[in-house]
This record gives sequence, structure tokens and C-alpha cells, in this order.
Amino acid sequence: MSEESLPVDALPEYAERVLEVAELIPPGHVMTYGDIAEWLEEGGPRQVGRVMALYGGAVPWWRVIRADGVLLPGHELAALAHYRAEGTPLRDPSRASEGHLPRVDMREARWDGGERAQVHT
Repeated sequence: MSEESLPVDALPEYAERVLEVAELIPPGHVMTYGDIAEWLEEGGPRQVGRVMALYGGAVPWWRVIRADGVLLPGHELAALAHYRAEGTPLRDPSRASEGHLPRVDMREARWDGGERAQVHT
């Protein structure tokens, strides 16, 4: 994930759309990379992940995660701080989990993009 962000007019259109969706996700909720691609009806999880890696520093990046709820590698502690501050549902870490970090409880935290009809064009 890049900490630098470009002016919005310098972003490719697809990147702008991905970042707009990321900004819609309410605190305490998450969407997967695939959820965003499906919501946009374009691209796939890898394309969304690439956008987030390059341009996601200016949006709530911690709300866009893998489908298994694992915290973003290299950013686990920062993400965990955000999740705790927002009250995002977490699952207790298993003994096998690396670093004994919790995962996001996808059943409870996953957001379905309910505002799609109002925002999506």
C-alpha cells in the first residue's frame, strides 16, 4: 500500500471508482477485493488489490480485505488498531495463526454495499 496519494484527476478511472467504493464502506465493516469488483461489475480481486496497493493510502484501506479475513500482511498492527477503534467484529486468533493475530469476522463485518443504487452509475 502506498502512503503517497495522487490528485484524483491523475488517477485512472477504474482506480477512482475502486477508491470511491472503499470510502463508502461504513466504519466497523469491510468488503473483500472481490466484493468491490463485483459491486463495480468490472475487474476482479487482483485488479482491486492492485489499485489499493498503489493508491489506497488516502482512503480507509483497512476496510478492503481478503475474503478469509486475514489482516493485510505488513500492515497488521495498523489495521488492527483501526478495527478496534471502529468496533469491527474480530475472531480470536487460532494457535496456528501467524503472530497470533485475530481475523476479521467476515459473517458479522462484511458490508453488502447497500448504498449502491444511490451512488453507482
